[in-house]
Amino acid sequence: MRKDEEKPNSLIKKNKPYPESRIKIDKEFRKLLEEKKFDSITTAEIAKNAGVNEALIFRYFKSKRGLLYHVLTEFFQEFLVKIVADLKGIKGASNKIRKLIWSHINQHDNNRVFAKILLLEVRNFPEYFETEHYELTKIYNKLVLDIIIEGVEEGQIREDLSASRIRNILLGGIENLCLPGILRGSEINTDLLADELYDVIFNGVLK
Repeated sequence: MRKDEEKPNSLIKKNKPYPESRIKIDKEFRKLLEEKKFDSITTAEIAKNAGVNEALIFRYFKSKRGLLYHVLTEFFQEFLVKIVADLKGIKGASNKIRKLIWSHINQHDNNRVFAKILLLEVRNFPEYFETEHYELTKIYNKLVLDIIIEGVEEGQIREDLSASRIRNILLGGIENLCLPGILRGSEINTDLLADELYDVIFNGVLK
């Protein structure tokens, strides 16, 4: 099997057991992200809450932003494993896309702090595009693209349209539908949004 044919789960690194101090830093940082904005959190505060020496944060993660990228990577790894499991046993590309849309919106709804950071925070920094988290997003994008190509091969999706642009419309649609609720702290109706986005993509808006 070529590398580009490997399944997403096989491309996700299995982390070695971390020292207890590193696990505490990770845990307390996640708690702080639920309470405060990233920029207002200090490494001294993280270390104090975790009961460790502040120098350990720089030893393990090099910087506070490095810690953020680490936490996002672990978060997205969990999402990738879940989405692959969700798609198992589903027949037909259109059914897979419907499930993927629902799962992605549900993920944003249930993890709003991380969703906000992903959508608004990290992409503004050039070094983000060299992180392991960004590599995981490329694996996810490839997964979505492969399902769309499967739909073309099955005759469910038009072959005269760009599969990559369909993917970009789909993922961009998910982000834009979720963002107002994430910013305002208002309801995200996962079922309704998933159905409407699927309907627009596959059935269009014209009568």
